[in-house]
Amino acid sequence: MLKVINVVGARPNFMKMAPIIEAMNRYPARIQHRLVHTGQHYDERMSKSFFSDLGMPKPDIDLEVGSGSHAEQTARIMVEFEKVCLREAPDLVVVVGDVNSTMACAITAKKLGIKVAHVEAGLRSRDMSMPEEINRLCTDVLCDYLFTTDHFADENLLAEGVPPERIFFVGNVMIDTLLKHRELARGLGLIERWGLKPRGFATLTLHRPSNVDDPDTLRGILEALRTIGEEIPIVFPTHPRTKKMIAQFGFGDYFSSTRQPRGLWMTDPLGYLEFLHLNMHAILLITDSGGLQEEATVLGVPCLTLRHNTERPITCEMGTNVIVGNSGDNILNHAFKVLKGDVPPGKVPEKWDGRAAERIVKVLSRLA
Repeated sequence: MLKVINVVGARPNFMKMAPIIEAMNRYPARIQHRLVHTGQHYDERMSKSFFSDLGMPKPDIDLEVGSGSHAEQTARIMVEFEKVCLREAPDLVVVVGDVNSTMACAITAKKLGIKVAHVEAGLRSRDMSMPEEINRLCTDVLCDYLFTTDHFADENLLAEGVPPERIFFVGNVMIDTLLKHRELARGLGLIERWGLKPRGFATLTLHRPSNVDDPDTLRGILEALRTIGEEIPIVFPTHPRTKKMIAQFGFGDYFSSTRQPRGLWMTDPLGYLEFLHLNMHAILLITDSGGLQEEATVLGVPCLTLRHNTERPITCEMGTNVIVGNSGDNILNHAFKVLKGDVPPGKVPEKWDGRAAERIVKVLSRLA
């Protein structure tokens, strides 16, 4: 019997862990698993609703670490997770993604002599100003089992000296979740209630410090988005931190004041299914997140990424994603290409077929 602790800590982790837990449940005689939620994200709307949306079990253990600086949060997670590992004595810890919880729990487990598996290993942006890049590098060098989403990730790990026998190309667990829930999300009827037409609006996410912490940068982005919003509504489920910066800089006038989607239209954060429903019906996704680049690729919706790099270059290789930076002119040029239909169709990467978690758990089941 293999005793496993699965770790989640922030919103993106939930979509990645849900199919892994489901796959582990198919091996009750070989795998015993418990779910630890570090509490790195604690906003009710942005975190806990994901458990109900994705059908995940309630966490067996909640560390409730909350917010703080990167150092404070990482330290709290390590202190509390060490207690869990000593009490539970797992054979394996499974971490996903690239948040502080991922790195903190990997370091803690390895120092206790516990094997660690990293799901979504090998992603690299080459941008050390991103905290996530530091988390990825530290996690991957420690892990015993590295599960990758695409050939770029495999190549990165091999170039860094990771032995090939520790690398397993399995596909993308986030896409497992998307494919499982796509039809349920499609039938929600949200766009009809809001008066939107399929392919008649764009969706937006914006939260990275490089985009929202400097008033001149944020103003330039909002100017471009307001211009696009004169052509189609842009639905903007707003991250609490971004909302705070918009208020702090006095940029509220960029947003529609109506209760119907018009121009640049701000909403509260949405649950996973609601946001998937919006994205599958949008004509364009504008984002600075990582996971949304991947979701757009499978949904076949053009994506503009407001960053200067991406750890997911496979989405660009497939032709669904364009890195446009945060220049207003670039955003406008590429957005209007999409609205005119001047973009080629994209493709879906190998093994993004809804079976990544199954492949992961088959590897892990052999350890039992």
